[in-house]
Amino acid sequence: MQFSYKQTIDYSVVVPVYNGEATIGELFARIHKVFDSLKQTFEVIFVEDCGTDNSWQVIALLKSKYPKQVVGIKLLKNFGQHNATLCGCHFARGQHIITIDDDLQIPPEEIPKLIDAQQQTLADVVYGVYPVKKHSIIRRLGSAIVRKTFKLGAGTRNEGSSFRLIDHAIIAKIVMHTQNFIYIDEVLQWYTNQIVAVAVMHEARKKGQSGYPLLKLVLFTLDLIINYTAIPLRMMTYGGLLFSVVFFCVGLYYIYDKIVSDTQLGFTSLITAIFFTTGIILFCLGIIGEYMRRIYMGQNQRPQYAIRKILQ
Repeated sequence: MQFSYKQTIDYSVVVPVYNGEATIGELFARIHKVFDSLKQTFEVIFVEDCGTDNSWQVIALLKSKYPKQVVGIKLLKNFGQHNATLCGCHFARGQHIITIDDDLQIPPEEIPKLIDAQQQTLADVVYGVYPVKKHSIIRRLGSAIVRKTFKLGAGTRNEGSSFRLIDHAIIAKIVMHTQNFIYIDEVLQWYTNQIVAVAVMHEARKKGQSGYPLLKLVLFTLDLIINYTAIPLRMMTYGGLLFSVVFFCVGLYYIYDKIVSDTQLGFTSLITAIFFTTGIILFCLGIIGEYMRRIYMGQNQRPQYAIRKILQ
């Protein structure tokens, strides 16, 4: 999809929605109140990521009541939070784009903190970070693993969150990406280092359940590792070097032992060495195969998202 950007309003708020029927009405009302107090023009773009509740009906109702402030996009299937957010950014008309979750764990009343920080620093990206997180233990553990992974594997910081303010010029570059899986927080750092963070409140979930259960968190983390770091390839390189040294030393030991004492090499030790090295080879081939699969998927140009309906 071509990105035709027209700056006609001050702020676009992009909300990826997944089973948010119970919260998005209140979310919009509070966002509306915030921008009324700021005297800034705005729009809220709800991207319904093919959940199982009546979120789309709520979005359609909001659109009928607030036709100038609400845009509704319904996807054909579930593409994930980051792809849904990217979809909303394609249609954003604001000079700045703000992204926020649909679960009200981030109070919309914190939006002015992002705006103030951007105006004071002229940063391209402003993150709202949480000194105290109210996520579940599993979610906090998953987030910590992702941050550590990127710090070690990609050489970039990853202290962001899904609550962010992004300049339109950066958004215009990001939406041109065509890879199937996109991790917005990493891609942002490809284009700018003018990134600041401001502390915001983070409240406990009052309604619904997290869209990131344990299995989904694990798969998401694996996607990040494969697509945005070289950790698996480095594991193969360093592991290969390590085992080469180990096996070389073991080989020298057996040669020495054979010469000095004429000891016969036992069947158990031989078959164990064969199985061990075969396992390492198959593991490395599996990693290479996964990278080849990703390349093949990229060549097939799988869509980042597909839209069923737009209320614009």
